[in-house]
Amino acid sequence: MKAIKILERTLISIPIIFGVAIIVFLFMRLTPGDPVDIMMGGSGFVSAGEVEQLRSEFNLDKPLHIQLWLFLKGAVQGDLGYSYVQKVPVVDLIKDRLPATIELAVSALFFTLIIALPIGIMSAVWQNSLLDRLSMAGSFLGISMPGFWLGIILILFFSVRLHWLPVQGRINFDAHLDTRTGFFVLDSILTGNNQALISSLKHLILPGITLGAAAAAVVARVIRSSMLETLRSDYVVLARSKGVSERGVVLKHALRNALIPTVTVVGLQVGVLLGGNMIVETVFGWPGLGRMVVSAIFARDFPLVQGSVMVYAITFVMANLIVDILYTYLNPKITL
Repeated sequence: MKAIKILERTLISIPIIFGVAIIVFLFMRLTPGDPVDIMMGGSGFVSAGEVEQLRSEFNLDKPLHIQLWLFLKGAVQGDLGYSYVQKVPVVDLIKDRLPATIELAVSALFFTLIIALPIGIMSAVWQNSLLDRLSMAGSFLGISMPGFWLGIILILFFSVRLHWLPVQGRINFDAHLDTRTGFFVLDSILTGNNQALISSLKHLILPGITLGAAAAAVVARVIRSSMLETLRSDYVVLARSKGVSERGVVLKHALRNALIPTVTVVGLQVGVLLGGNMIVETVFGWPGLGRMVVSAIFARDFPLVQGSVMVYAITFVMANLIVDILYTYLNPKITL
């Protein structure tokens, strides 16, 4: 029964994904700047015939509804078209860049959870203490700092001044990693390349912290507020009256129920970490999907932008679906 509900939710999500793709398709066409003119660089040595031939090759000479139909038809078949600039299938470009983006998002999520969970729990348990006030002030700071500013500050301090961590990229050039999956940390472990493992982890630290700082601040505040509410509940008071240790009350009784709203926020943050990392990838020269999308937007590379946005939409939809499934395990009374 649960499998059927999951399938239903997945099928319902398909129109949402295509709706997002259609909106992006239309807005890209409304954006000033012609892809062919940008590729030609405004050169006066290109004939009008060559320009029209290129426009015909990209189907830009066809009516808008025909272009949209061709795009949706190809997307259903798994064909997102060819990049105008790189002349490579969009699917292949996304496959090459997506592992780097996922690896960065996972590192940012790891940083978010190891910081937010203990801080949020301790702030709730010791409400109005010095730790609580400092942690909440830190969360305001984390939410307020723009990602590009924090990234530059971290680079200046840890890379330029202290020389502890690399400035950009995913791995040192002399690591000689035999890539199998595209995930450098995983590939380093599979091949037993300790030098590549250390290098890839060092390259992940600064962009991971930069990307996860705002998410950690949000999650910490949600955990704190949820824990405060559950710690005042009747069942928690009953557990204490029965002689359950404070550690057992906090971790076994209060935390489980406080995780329900927290899981919602974490699920949304996963989508943000995967889809909102364009600035961080640009600052750190991270060869991921976000950085590629930024370049594609400036180049008016319509197929590449449309295909990438579809990937982002699928990410958000799947994150929300996973959150709904986790609800049923945290609270059996909740159904899909």
